[in-house]
Amino acid sequence: MAFLDHVLQTPSYGWKDTNGDLVKPTTGQIFSEFFSRLNVFKNKKNWLPFFSWFKVLCLTPFFLLFLFHFFSLYMLLAAFLYSMIIMGTHGTIWHHRYCTHGAYKFKNNFWRFFTQNLTLNVIPEEIYVISHHVHHSKSDEPGDPYNAYGGFLYCFLADVNHQPIAKDLSEKDYNRINLLMLHTGIKGNTYAQYQKWGSYVNPGRAVLSWILNWSFWYLVFFLIGGHALACTLFGAAGFWAVGVRTFNYEGHGKGSGVQREGIDFNNKDKSVNQVWPGFVAGEWHNNHHLFPKSARSGFKPMQLDLAWQYIKLMNRLGAVKSYKDNKKQFHELYYLPELARQKELAVEKLAISKSLKGQINP
Repeated sequence: MAFLDHVLQTPSYGWKDTNGDLVKPTTGQIFSEFFSRLNVFKNKKNWLPFFSWFKVLCLTPFFLLFLFHFFSLYMLLAAFLYSMIIMGTHGTIWHHRYCTHGAYKFKNNFWRFFTQNLTLNVIPEEIYVISHHVHHSKSDEPGDPYNAYGGFLYCFLADVNHQPIAKDLSEKDYNRINLLMLHTGIKGNTYAQYQKWGSYVNPGRAVLSWILNWSFWYLVFFLIGGHALACTLFGAAGFWAVGVRTFNYEGHGKGSGVQREGIDFNNKDKSVNQVWPGFVAGEWHNNHHLFPKSARSGFKPMQLDLAWQYIKLMNRLGAVKSYKDNKKQFHELYYLPELARQKELAVEKLAISKSLKGQINP
C-alpha cells in the first residue's frame, strides 16, 4: 500500500465503499467521529486534535470581550485586518508554501522561527502538512481529507476527523513523516514517543511553544493598544481559526462544477480561483494546484499575492535564500494561449457581424 494511502487515520466510516466511491457520512456519523476523536480520556493519542480546538475555545472569551466590551469602528478595522489579511496571509506563507510545499528556503533558522511566529500560534503544523500532501495526491477523490464532495461538515471538521496521522504506522513510515516535517524546524517525537502519543509533535513542546507565543503577542498588543487591542486581535485570530476551516469546501466549488474557462486552467480537480481568498491571503487555489511548489500563485495581472510579496521582500533582505516561481511557465502554457484564443474568437465574431450586416444591407 502506498504511503499516502494509509498515512492518515482512517475515519470509522471509511474513505470509500466497496465500489471505490467516496463514502458520504451522515451528519450524525460526522459528529460522532468528531467527539470521539476529541476524547482524550478515552485515548490520550487524541491529544493533538483536542489541543487544536482547545486553542480555538481559549480565543472565544477574547472574541466576546471584543464584541461586548471593546467594540468600536477602529477595533473592528483592526480585527478585520488581523483576521482576514495578516492571519490569512501568514497561513499561506508558513503552513502552505513553506511547511507543506517547500516553495522557498530560509537563509538560517532565525528567519524561519521569525516567520513561523509572525502571528498567534493556532493551527498545528503537523495536522496541516501531512494531510495536505494527501490532498494534492488525491484531490477530490476518495481519501482526500477535505473532499468537497463529502459536504460542508466533512471539510469543516476535517482537522479532527480526517487529517491526523495514523496511530499505527511502522517505524519506516514514521520516518517518512519525519522527512516531510524536518525542514519546518519542529522537533519530532522518537518512534517510541510516537507510539505513546500518536503524533509527530511532542505535547510538552507544543504546549510550551503555544504559551510563549501567545504571551509574547498579548504583551506586544497590550503595549500598543492596551487590553482593548489585545482582546480584539486575539478574538480576531479565533474568528479566522474557525473561518479557515471552510476554505477547502469553498475552494473546490462546494463539490460542484463551477470552474470558469479562462480563469481556472487546472481541470484535473475542482479547485477554483476565488477573488476574496486571493486578495486577502494570496490563495489563488486553482493556480496553486497547477504549480503547488511555486512561491507565487498570483500569476495573472491583477491577481494580488501578499504572501508572495512577503517572500520576495524577505529574499531581497537576505532572509530567504531561494524560491521557486512558476509565473513564466504559467504564462507560456496557459495565459498567453488563452489570450490568443480570445483574440481569435473576437476576430471571428467581428467577421460574422460584418457578414450579417452585409446580408442585411446589400
